[in-house]
Amino acid sequence: MDIIKSIEHEQLKSKIPALKVGDTVKVHVRVKEGNRERIQVFEGIIIKKQGGGINATFTVRRISYGVGVEKTFLVHSPKVEKVEVTRVGKARRAKLFYLRERLGKSAKTKEKFGARIETHEIVLKEELAEEVMEEEEVVEEVAAATPVVEEAAEAMETAVEEAPAEVAPEEAPAIETATPVVEEVVDTVTEETVEAVKEEPVTEDEA
Repeated sequence: MDIIKSIEHEQLKSKIPALKVGDTVKVHVRVKEGNRERIQVFEGIIIKKQGGGINATFTVRRISYGVGVEKTFLVHSPKVEKVEVTRVGKARRAKLFYLRERLGKSAKTKEKFGARIETHEIVLKEELAEEVMEEEEVVEEVAAATPVVEEAAEAMETAVEEAPAEVAPEEAPAIETATPVVEEVVDTVTEETVEAVKEEPVTEDEA
């Protein structure tokens, strides 16, 4: 995959709305004013769709105070919060430019009776959904294993705390038995040195 395509793939949305020309929609757009951010709704008829991939756009037209207003939105733009379908219209053309020359009721498409007003979404990145599911499973496994790990840690702590108390009584007698032996050795050494001094002959010079 090229570098440009990989960058574009990262910018794509995982889900996009299924838009049709002729439908009346409400586009929820994020508008930033100073330090504040709010949602602005633009309602109108989709008169055209063009482009593909990250450059896909759709144009919405509405009549505001007798003046026609058109806005073009990027499908994958982060500023487009959501697109809500309010009316399903009939259209036999890919681009409804003829609506620009009409006013009043004739500037609208005919409504498709019996059609369900639903906002469908197209999933583009199934891998992301799978990764999210895998992450959730890992989190659940870690949460389930946490109590076992805590119990093992507590058991190790108790074993470490009890170990010195058990070993100390066994080591104490060994030290006590070793003390008389050292005293006996010291006594024997002192006695031998005293006898050796007594047995040494005294010379005239020393006298």
